[in-house]
Amino acid sequence: MHGPQPVNTLALRRRMLIRTGLALVVIACGLSLRWYGFPLGLPAFVVKYGGSLLWATMVFLLVGVLLPWLTRSQLAAIAMVIAIVVEFSRLVHTPWLDAFRLTTAGALLLGRIFSLWNLLAYAVGILLGVWIDQFATMHGLAGWAKRSVPTTSRWWARR
Repeated sequence: MHGPQPVNTLALRRRMLIRTGLALVVIACGLSLRWYGFPLGLPAFVVKYGGSLLWATMVFLLVGVLLPWLTRSQLAAIAMVIAIVVEFSRLVHTPWLDAFRLTTAGALLLGRIFSLWNLLAYAVGILLGVWIDQFATMHGLAGWAKRSVPTTSRWWARR
């Protein structure tokens, strides 16, 4: 007797907005770590695997932006598959792919050197993404996003 539930587009937009904001913050943190980590004297371990961890967090959040109706578990599974495919793609060497990896964008998106330890960093990063997403949804950012998405009913109430 119960049919499929209607999709709450406002809630999906709110979720997408929150995840987009979080992804931008994570990207800024990851780029800062990669560019300023060594000059600040951070250990190579922290710069290398911290960047990998933040990359996986970003992947989780961006998958959540693209597929906001999925559960966090489903998003985490998709993000982990993407991370594994990207890591194992480092074992593939073609002239055009190696040339792309030598660019800044290629190094940031695909990386250069295969490492199984990256898979552990990716798993931790995805778990961090799940936690951040849950925290932001349940706490402060949800209220901010509600105020940022205009609705017709509020527009009429102000008239």
